[in-house]
Amino acid sequence: MDIFSVFTLCGGLAFFLFGMHVMSQSLEKLAGGKLESTLRKMTSNPFKSLGLGAGITVAVQSSSAVTVMLVGLVNSGIMALDQTVGVVMGSNIGTTLTAWILSMAGIESDNIFISLLKPENFAPVVALFGIVLFMISKKKKRQDIGMIMLGFSVLMYGMELMKDSVAPLADMPEFQHLLVAFSVPIVGVLFGAVFTGIIQSSAASVGILQALSMTGTISYRMAIPIIMGQNIGTCVTALISSIGVNRNAKRVTVVHMSFNIIGTVICLLVFYGLDALVHFAFLDKAINPVEIAFVHSIFNILTTIILLPFSKFLVKLAYKIIPEAKGNKNEDKTVWLDERLLASPPLATSQCRQKAKGMAKISKSAMQDAVSIMFQYDQKIADKVEEAEQKLDTMEDKLSTYLLKLSQKELTEEDSTTITELLHTIGDFERIGDHAINMVKISHQMHESGLQFSEEAKADFITSFQALTEISELAVNAYTKNDVSLANKVEPLEEVIDKLTAKIKHKHIERMKNGLCSPELGVYISDLLIFVERISDHYSNVAVIIIQTAQANVDKHDYLNELKSERNPQFVKNYEKYKQKYRLAE
Repeated sequence: MDIFSVFTLCGGLAFFLFGMHVMSQSLEKLAGGKLESTLRKMTSNPFKSLGLGAGITVAVQSSSAVTVMLVGLVNSGIMALDQTVGVVMGSNIGTTLTAWILSMAGIESDNIFISLLKPENFAPVVALFGIVLFMISKKKKRQDIGMIMLGFSVLMYGMELMKDSVAPLADMPEFQHLLVAFSVPIVGVLFGAVFTGIIQSSAASVGILQALSMTGTISYRMAIPIIMGQNIGTCVTALISSIGVNRNAKRVTVVHMSFNIIGTVICLLVFYGLDALVHFAFLDKAINPVEIAFVHSIFNILTTIILLPFSKFLVKLAYKIIPEAKGNKNEDKTVWLDERLLASPPLATSQCRQKAKGMAKISKSAMQDAVSIMFQYDQKIADKVEEAEQKLDTMEDKLSTYLLKLSQKELTEEDSTTITELLHTIGDFERIGDHAINMVKISHQMHESGLQFSEEAKADFITSFQALTEISELAVNAYTKNDVSLANKVEPLEEVIDKLTAKIKHKHIERMKNGLCSPELGVYISDLLIFVERISDHYSNVAVIIIQTAQANVDKHDYLNELKSERNPQFVKNYEKYKQKYRLAE
């Protein structure tokens, strides 16, 4: 084996890792929001968590990526620690699929159909279909499928390069002497753990071992401890991701590491204990890629079967290793949105939507509280509105910053649309909070000045506030439930509110002319009407964005112009209903 073989080995590993990265990213994008909705179905049922963990790992082709996601979700307070145990165990089973795919590189047969299963024979065809899909198709999902095919082909090409580069090792006496050291189980485990930790990919580590096995020099005695050590090495990625997170998120990494270490120790003791008694004859036989995949699967499945009943013990162990903070309680606070989730854009996008829904509800409550003290000032409610407004400001600032970072990632068309929608709507919710606090200030100033609405003005504002409350309920329910039918009812009501405010203003001017209302009170009434109209406008914006998303980004102005010019029957029906419902006393 010369220097060029080493270069080829390094190049093959680079192709392998790049192909795995491309395939993993594209698979994750193809899964889209389903990844988040799947994770949200986590329950205390360990078997369900186990299945979901395996399924998600198969989808993204990386147990390390799943563990990093779990660290971010626990750090954000979205998942509880005990929900992650089954997912961690399941991810170890899901990752065995890669080894089975790579094992096809060892297929040897004169039968044309069996030979077609060999990656070096079918990978070029997969790559051709992949590049055609990626370059010709305009649909994002088909492009993602194309990238999965390309990633797979590059991965398999890397595997072939590694296989060819290590072939000369079979004839090297030095390599044979080196392999003797790996016959010692502890050395094999340590090598598997360290090597996997360095390249941070158990799939690549297993792939290299499978490539070496094709030289015929790797025995079961050497391979089994290395395979066990690879599971420990894959914990390095999770260990790195746990830097700077709260204690509960660190415990996810402890669970991952303790599961793999305890499983390896148990399997080593049992396997080599039995070997000492019965002397397994197959240990000195050469192992091939398919058998490595089989051993890898059996080890991971057995480890899971052994430790699944002790899930609660693993959680307790994590609490023992990382106990609760005694001094500084702030140390255990969850973060609002964890930046680790940016590594999974569909998941991060979905979490941003959940936060935006929270903003919608807070803005609605703040507005309704502000309305409730317009005629009788209450300091406690005023403080509540101010607290909500400050919270909305903070949420809007954090969420917009996070969304801008997320927008720089590789996104699906759906996620890109969602981010644009969120950037618009969170601004509307924040402005509603501002208008709510302005209404509270008017109530406070009137209370301090001893000014009161006339009975007629009070009756008019009660009607407009009722309409404002209904439009807030409609818009927020439409937003949180993504209900287009509710969103379609917002604009007719918004137009009714516009006409209500105009009529209230006109009636107020008439009262001022007749000396029934003071000019000082008139300023407050005028400002209050402006805030009512602007709040309804913001809810209209939210509703239009929901409709835009549902109707393939119809232009906002085109939609509103069409509604007001054509007067479609449904709009007219809703408008007339609200017009009758919110009539001012003459």
